[in-house]
Amino acid sequence: MLIAVASKDAKEINQHFGHAERFLIYDVSHNNVVLVDEKKVGRYCSYDPDHPLRGHLLRDIADALAGCRAVVSSQMGDHPKGELEKLGVEPFVINGPIKQTLVELAKIL
Repeated sequence: MLIAVASKDAKEINQHFGHAERFLIYDVSHNNVVLVDEKKVGRYCSYDPDHPLRGHLLRDIADALAGCRAVVSSQMGDHPKGELEKLGVEPFVINGPIKQTLVELAKIL
């Protein structure tokens, strides 16, 4: 299964969802975790006064993450969590090493 991760260093899950300008896409199967892609996105926390809820950015992010079973970040607000769920992307807030954490997460998905 594909899982998108917000990470500053490609080692740890350590980035806030709204600050991510890219998501690392991992293919997780059994105990194997492989980086397969990187999707560049517009920052959700763009402070655009014309679009205070930034729903258009969430749709763009969800489109970029199409095919991913979940998105994982170190922090995420309630509004983007709910909107991502409506758009078919399951959000998780977790910290830790990417590979080990994704293996554990895959067990519950």
